Amino acid sequence: MSDHDRMAVKNETTRGLVARVLYVFQLVLVRWGVLPFLLIIAVVVFALLSENFLTGRNLMNVVRQSTYLTLVSMGQMFALLTGGFDLSVGTILALTSVVGATAMAAAYTAMPDAVVLSIVIGMVAGAAAGTAIGVVNGIGISLFNVSPFMMSLGMASVGFGLALYMTGGTPVYGMPIEFGDTFGFGTLLNLPVPVIITIALIAVLYFVLNWTRLGRYFYAVGGNIKAARLSGINTRLTLFLAYVFCGALAAVAGILLTARLDTGEANIGATMPLLSIAACVIAGVSLRGGVGRLENVVFGALFIGLVQNGMNLARIESYLQIVVIGALLIFAVVSDQLRLRYIAKISS
Repeated sequence: MSDHDRMAVKNETTRGLVARVLYVFQLVLVRWGVLPFLLIIAVVVFALLSENFLTGRNLMNVVRQSTYLTLVSMGQMFALLTGGFDLSVGTILALTSVVGATAMAAAYTAMPDAVVLSIVIGMVAGAAAGTAIGVVNGIGISLFNVSPFMMSLGMASVGFGLALYMTGGTPVYGMPIEFGDTFGFGTLLNLPVPVIITIALIAVLYFVLNWTRLGRYFYAVGGNIKAARLSGINTRLTLFLAYVFCGALAAVAGILLTARLDTGEANIGATMPLLSIAACVIAGVSLRGGVGRLENVVFGALFIGLVQNGMNLARIESYLQIVVIGALLIFAVVSDQLRLRYIAKISS
């Protein structure tokens, strides 16, 4: 074989390799969006900035700390799928924490020997309070056609005011120590209890979204609500359930976070609306509705947790961290629009 022929074969091999790389890039971009590339960049950057970043202990800590955002983000996904969003998820965390801690402390004071019953009473009361915000949001949006922005913003103010009124701005103490030891710091099968609860809920929600009619209804309503209504879908009920699910998942996160803090706090969750929407958008959930995958959202929440952890290890100031998260949200929205244009281009 002559040198010319060898060069031709080499060039052909190079072109084939480049074509395969571009195909994989397109496949990942269409299916996952920019998230995989952001994950790789974040891991490389923070691994260089801190030698402790990639240790097993730190990565498990990232997973545990991300459980709360993961739960809220999965709930936010239901609202986004239907073409709306929920700005009250932070308030739901706060109200759940305050009501649950207050009820638990009162029950434990009245029945100091009934530890399990006190914990159950507190958890049920907190979950009911948080879910009630979702129910009110769902009623306003589905029955009275109130804008999701105005409805959830109004309920955020109402819920936050109630939480501050109940506590006077001071933390709620007096819960059984077993509550925090089990749901905040407990482990099962060498995994933190909050992580196990989150994994179980991920499995349930994945089944609902991918294997049930209700799951398909969420996508249909977000894709085209008029077409969904003409197809016989009860769009009002679907919208209502989307915000109930969002409220319930945020309430679960509020209970677990209360156990972690071992106090009822009216000031927790202030950044959750921004972080949960950012996690969803980074994961490819469309702000226009009808597009999104649950597994992507889980990785989106983990990515946010990874970035926050990495910035803490790199000793980046908390105020700058807020700037970074906001910039990531803007970047994700722009990238999502470019991705949709690219998909439309290759499809035509």
